[in-house]
Formats: sequence, C-alpha cells, structure tokens
Amino acid sequence: MADQPRTQRRGRKIAMSPAELDAYLNGARTCRAATVGRDGPRVTPLWFVWDRTYLWLYSIVRSQRWTDVQRDPRVGIVVDDGHDYLELRGVEITGSAEVVGEVPRIGAAPDELLAAAERQFASKYSGSPDMFHDGRHAWLRITPAKIVSWDFRKLAAH
Repeated sequence: MADQPRTQRRGRKIAMSPAELDAYLNGARTCRAATVGRDGPRVTPLWFVWDRTYLWLYSIVRSQRWTDVQRDPRVGIVVDDGHDYLELRGVEITGSAEVVGEVPRIGAAPDELLAAAERQFASKYSGSPDMFHDGRHAWLRITPAKIVSWDFRKLAAH
C-alpha cells in the first residue's frame, strides 16, 4: 500500500472531498501525463483508471513516454474539464511511475496485481469486463506523492 499523498494546503475551499475526487477520476476518460525526457518535459493524453490509491496507465511500450519513465520515474498527471470559470474542475497528481506485470502485456496468464485495474479499464473503455491485450501495451502504476484538486463550481454555491 502506498503512503498517503501530501495534502493540499492552498485552495481548500474549492478542493474536492475524497468521495468527489474518486467520482471525478472514475468518470473522466482522458488524462494528460507529463514525463521528463532528455529534451525536457513531454505531455501526452492517455486513458487511465483510478483505484483510490493508484492511477493506472496502459502505455505503449515502444513510446517515448515509456522510455522516459524508465530513465526517470517522476510524472505529473492532470485531469480537468470545464469551459466557463465557475465550471472549471480538475485533479493534478505528482508522483512516480513503476512498471507492473509483463512487458508487453499479452495476457496469457492472469496477474493478480493487475486483475482489478484491467477489469476497471475494460469496463470503462469497452463496456466489457474482459481486457483486450494487443501485445504492445503494458501497465504503469502511478503512486501519488501529492494530489491537488479544484472545483470552481463550489465558488458559485457561495
């Protein structure tokens, strides 16, 4: 089990509660993942799942992102939405990435560490509990060091 992420010190008035954060991350479909490469930061959109402790990314293993996290596991993740100021909301996670499971994941054998994340991912993106493995992707588990959230809709309520 991961250590608890550092708590948010600023903007507590608009911070999401743990239940709001879980609901938001479980409902959102795309995150932007920042990695550190030789030429500096790189940001890419990815599908993800959140299990209340870790954020899971299913990444192509021949991507620059994959290479970046092998060299430097530090990552930043942002999930946000909203159009007008009083609709803005989101979550920023900073932490570290680690590979979990076979690389690439072909799914020939069940992996107890991945079972819940794979069921959640498959249900979220394909509507089925059965995970499709293409032999090009593998799992990155993001351990949050800090989580910051905002929901400007709370300002409108005041």
